[in-house]
Amino acid sequence: MEGSWFHRERLSFYLLLGLLLQGRGVTFTINCSGFGQHGADPTALNSMFNRKPFRPATNISVPTQVNISFTMSAILDVVWDNPFISWNPEECEGITKMSMAAKNLWLPDIFIIELMDVDKTPKDLTAYVSNEGRIRYKKPMKVDSICNLDIFYFPFDQQNCTLTFSSFLYTVDSMLLDVEKEVWEITDASRNILQTHGEWELLGINKATAKLSRGGDLYDQIVFYVAIRRRPSLYVINLLVPSGFLVTIDALSFYLPVKSGNRVPFKITLLLGYNVFLLMMSDLLPTCGTPLISVYFALCLSLMVGSLLETIFITHLLHVATTQPPPLPRWLHCLLLHCTSPGRCCPTAPQKGNKGLGLTPTHLPGVKEPEVSAGQMPGPGEAELTGGSEWTRAQREHEAQKQHSVELWVQFSHVMDTLLFHLYLLFMASSIITIICLWNT
Repeated sequence: MEGSWFHRERLSFYLLLGLLLQGRGVTFTINCSGFGQHGADPTALNSMFNRKPFRPATNISVPTQVNISFTMSAILDVVWDNPFISWNPEECEGITKMSMAAKNLWLPDIFIIELMDVDKTPKDLTAYVSNEGRIRYKKPMKVDSICNLDIFYFPFDQQNCTLTFSSFLYTVDSMLLDVEKEVWEITDASRNILQTHGEWELLGINKATAKLSRGGDLYDQIVFYVAIRRRPSLYVINLLVPSGFLVTIDALSFYLPVKSGNRVPFKITLLLGYNVFLLMMSDLLPTCGTPLISVYFALCLSLMVGSLLETIFITHLLHVATTQPPPLPRWLHCLLLHCTSPGRCCPTAPQKGNKGLGLTPTHLPGVKEPEVSAGQMPGPGEAELTGGSEWTRAQREHEAQKQHSVELWVQFSHVMDTLLFHLYLLFMASSIITIICLWNT
């Protein structure tokens, strides 16, 4: 029993060694005697199919050269030579190239390091084999790769991504990677494909070769640096233009008279409409990070809220002015006179005659001082009439002073409204110009 076990183990070892040493320094030529009008005879290719588990090399010390190429449409093109495959086209009905199932061939284990999802390449693909043993294998695949996106400048952003092709089984002693096409050819082919598909525009592709050290072994790598730029037209039309229109209408609403009572409801309607707009367009915004466009939307929303608060403040001032206005402080009165004087930046509120100029009630039109002749004293009857006249005059002075205070507060409200409107425009213009300058960088 022990002897038979030894002979079985030795026989398995010899068989494996025989398979490894097959074709050492020998070129295998396929016999085409079975080829005819129906194509290649499968039995003639059995000798090649039986060697599929082994790397195609007649000298195991020589690494297999694998050339790769790709396009941004996610088609991976791999080319290598298999010395186990060759035939004479003159003896094989003139056949120089044939397609066969990829499962019957040795395939290099090339993968993309940045790949995040499961490889969903369709099964049962075919490969083209030439009579000289050159195998071309096209592998359509969807690549969900890791790419550090900087979305701060969205939607005017540019991204730099990497695609690293490597092998996880064969070291540099067994397989070397190279590029089949020049980088500019890959770039042109990918740019033509992406020109009409997707929201990205290809700027350029660069290549670098590297060696990956893992567990004391070196693995060959090819790294492609892909620079892409987003097409912003969709986001400009659907996000920036409507938002700009709403902010412009909000600024123009300052020309509505506050006394009419229509400005506050109008601004509230605009504010609600802008919030609905942001909710509807939230799907177009990036889900991670804080892009500059989100700052822009927050700024527009803040401007609308600020303009609403300003309108509420001016409405409150007018209400105070028309009900029971308190005496206007002297410093505020002086400031009002300074702003309403000609040549100043602040606009002047509409005035009538001398109203709003800080005149005392006795100098208002229609109010006269009583005329008393020198050396004359009023009698009892005249004193009674004079007392009534003084009461009437005091009442008229009180009404005139109240009217004067009302007009001062109304004028102050108009000045404040204009001043805050100018500050609103200045802040809006400076903020938008700053954001545009950041986008241009």
